[in-house]
Amino acid sequence: MRSVIIAATMSLALAGCANGSHVGRGAGIGAAGGAVLGAVVPGINPVEGAAIGAAGGAVVGAIQDGNRDRDRRRWYRDDRGNRYWVDRDGRRHYD
Repeated sequence: MRSVIIAATMSLALAGCANGSHVGRGAGIGAAGGAVLGAVVPGINPVEGAAIGAAGGAVVGAIQDGNRDRDRRRWYRDDRGNRYWVDRDGRRHYD
């Protein structure tokens, strides 16, 4: 039974990685880690571990994804408070 739960959780982790969202990726990785810990640590079952890990991973992913726009650019602020994003060549583009 545990191997089935772990396999299902790992497929969730791979699906989360495929969509490119930090929230989905975080939830998938958290669920996989939680299921593994639940299988190893006595007193926690893999399903509970996966649920807790998925929730925590989704929160961390949402925090990481919070400062991106719809074009997936990450925005920063310079020392004067101006917003900018950096392209692949390292050039700043100001708002």
